[in-house]
Amino acid sequence: MIKHVGAVGLERLELKRLRDRVGRLFAALQEATEADDPLASGTWAPPVDLCEAKGAIYVRIELPGVPVDQIKIGLTNDQLRIWGEKNRRASRRRITSHLCSERSYGRFNRLVPLRWSISVADATAELKNGILMIRLPKIPDRRGKEFKVPVTDADIQ
Repeated sequence: MIKHVGAVGLERLELKRLRDRVGRLFAALQEATEADDPLASGTWAPPVDLCEAKGAIYVRIELPGVPVDQIKIGLTNDQLRIWGEKNRRASRRRITSHLCSERSYGRFNRLVPLRWSISVADATAELKNGILMIRLPKIPDRRGKEFKVPVTDADIQ
């Protein structure tokens, strides 16, 4: 015997198929993101303050509990990258279980785009009281400035 499926049943089947397809699409997108950037999964991003002074750009990053040897900084002309890892401390014997833990642990990664002309070679970084302070000295922007180009006569020998 053939059972007749009404319009409501067909709509449910279509919604279920659509939900399954969207779920597969989301999973594929997440896998592609993790393949492009292996640090993307399971990382946390520390808070950053970006300040501009007359001669430099200052970047302050909150990294409480992260030792200096666990912090890495990469700098190019157009971006600053800070990454590393914050490890959990060994548990104390008196504490049996956490009721609440809001601190982040594990790998961290932060990209800061730079729109200023900076001297990459003269950049400095210092960790003090859990705050990483990075100083990026600015260099004068030479775009639009006119330079004289000498012309020589190639016919004269």
